Amino acid sequence: MSVLLHVSDTHFGTEQPPVVEALVAMAHELRPDLVVFSGDITQRARRSQFAAARHFVDRLPAPALVLPGNHDIPLFNLWARVLHPYANYARQFGADLDPRWESPDVLVVGVKTTRRYRHKHGEVSAEQTARVVERLRRATPGQLRIVVTHQPVHVIGTHDEANLLRGAAAAVAAWAAAGADLVLGGHIHLPFAVPLSERYPDLPRQVWIAQAGTAVSARVRYEAPNSVNVIRNHPASAKTRFRIERWDYRASVADGGVGVFACVDVVEAMRAPLA
Repeated sequence: MSVLLHVSDTHFGTEQPPVVEALVAMAHELRPDLVVFSGDITQRARRSQFAAARHFVDRLPAPALVLPGNHDIPLFNLWARVLHPYANYARQFGADLDPRWESPDVLVVGVKTTRRYRHKHGEVSAEQTARVVERLRRATPGQLRIVVTHQPVHVIGTHDEANLLRGAAAAVAAWAAAGADLVLGGHIHLPFAVPLSERYPDLPRQVWIAQAGTAVSARVRYEAPNSVNVIRNHPASAKTRFRIERWDYRASVADGGVGVFACVDVVEAMRAPLA
């Protein structure tokens, strides 16, 4: 079985130490094959915040696929934002802003959806969409095909409509036709897992979305605590279904105030057959 830990919006600079420790402990118990970070690694893209994030990643017992978010571009240093927007990010996580990872039964394709000329909104270009399509088409039949963005391709509340990824409709349709099974995202700090047919009823085949909340930051929404997702793909059922689990942080007064992450919801997602 392949197990992926999906972490988003850590916003280092606003992290809560007890939650960080609980997530490190959870990761060591889970022993995932990969940790996926879907953006907003830092709060203000400062070197010290990226260094803290790197230290956190180095404590995890698995390789990491890290994607930048809009908070990972300098906001107040306009010179750096225009000329070298990802310099501090690249010092810790490398220059590849569209990272990929694969195993015999999972393919993960990251897409950089942030732009230096946008404050928080994201977009996916036709060229990026085509590159993802090309990679999805080269996946093996047994691989669960996952695309990662920062900004969401679907939201479930009208107040989040403005946060939708620009270009998402065309991208999702193309990725679905090319075999995508799941899109992971963050940005809005609201966890949910639903089929994308809720927003795109004319998709050529079903694709799911799993949004993660903020993993360790104090910047939680009132209706959602710190949370992460776990994706499980069992080879015996890989051609027909996979599992999406939501794990929430629960504070504790014991053990020095360090709480735990616990599974609070499970979605058995069906894989649509390829045409």
